[in-house]
Amino acid sequence: MRYTSEFAVDNLAPADRKTISVPRAKFNYNTQTWATGKYDLPFTDGDFVILTPTDLLTKDDTWINQSDMLRSFDQLPDVVRNDQLRADVTNYLRMRLTRRSSEREQREVRRRALLQFPELIDCYIKLKEDTGEQAVAISRDKVDDTQEMLHDQVQRAARDLAEKTNLFAKPWTSYDEALQAIETFRDYVENQDGWRVINRGHGKGFANEAEVQGFFGLLLQPSRFDVNREANNGRGPVDFKISMGLDSTLIEFKLAKSSSLERNMERQVAVYERANKTNSSVFVVIGYTQTEITRVARVMTKLGLDQPGARKVVVIDASPKASASKV
Repeated sequence: MRYTSEFAVDNLAPADRKTISVPRAKFNYNTQTWATGKYDLPFTDGDFVILTPTDLLTKDDTWINQSDMLRSFDQLPDVVRNDQLRADVTNYLRMRLTRRSSEREQREVRRRALLQFPELIDCYIKLKEDTGEQAVAISRDKVDDTQEMLHDQVQRAARDLAEKTNLFAKPWTSYDEALQAIETFRDYVENQDGWRVINRGHGKGFANEAEVQGFFGLLLQPSRFDVNREANNGRGPVDFKISMGLDSTLIEFKLAKSSSLERNMERQVAVYERANKTNSSVFVVIGYTQTEITRVARVMTKLGLDQPGARKVVVIDASPKASASKV
C-alpha cells in the first residue's frame, strides 16, 4: 500500500516510527509456508497512526452513484441500442410528465423508470466507464484540494496559533479531560437539578457506586480519549480509566455514606495507580445529605487531602435543593 510523499513512513524520523513483525504476512510458494514480514509504522505518544491512501480519499460521492445517475437520465435513452426499449422509456416518461412537472416530480419519475427498466442502469455504467479518464482527473483535483485544506492549511494555522496565542502552551491531558467531565457532572447535579435524577426519588440516594457510575459514564461518550470502565490491571477494577497512549488518569467513585470511605480515600486509589502505572487520579465522593457532606470534609482534613499538593478529591453535593423562589 502506497502513501503520498507527505505522509510516507520512509520520511519519518526513527523516533516517529516503530518496527513490528507480522506473522503470516506473505506466502512462500517455493517452501509452501507462510513467512513473517517486518514493517515500519508511524508511531506517536504510545499509539500507532493509521494512514489513509490518497486513492481512497473523497469528499463527495463516488464516480458512479445514484444521484448522478438521476441527473444523467436524459442521456441514457440516447445510448440505448434497443429501439423498442428506447420507445418504451420515452412513452413511460411522456405518460407521467408534463411541462408543468416540478423538478422533484421529474426526479421521482426517473427513479421509478430505472426500476421499471433496469437495463438503463447498465447503460449508465457503460456511459461512466467510457469517461473514466475524466473521473481520474476530477478525483485528483478533489484530493489536491483536500490536501491543501486539511493538511497544508491546518499546519499553517497551527503555526500561526502557536506564535500568536498560548493555545498549545499546555497540552490537553487525560487529567484535564477527567476534571472537565467531573466538573460538568458536579455542576449538573448541584446547579441544574441533576440531584433529582441520581436518586431513587423522595431524596433517597442510590444504593451503590455502580448506579452513579452509569450516569457519569454517559457523560464520557463523546470523549476523544479512550475511556474504559472497570479496568482491571491486577489489583481490582478501577471505576474509570481515561487514557491516550501512555497518558492515563483514573477516576474512582464512592458514596459518602460508605463505611469504608476513610480507608478507601487513604489507600485504594494509590493501589490502583501502581497497578495502572500512573500517578494521576481523581477521587469523587457523592453525598446525599448535609451530614454526609460534613463527614467527607472531616475525613479529608484527617487524611490531609484538603492540603495543596494532595490527591484530587471532588465532593458532589446531591442533597435535595430548594427552589430558587424559596431561597
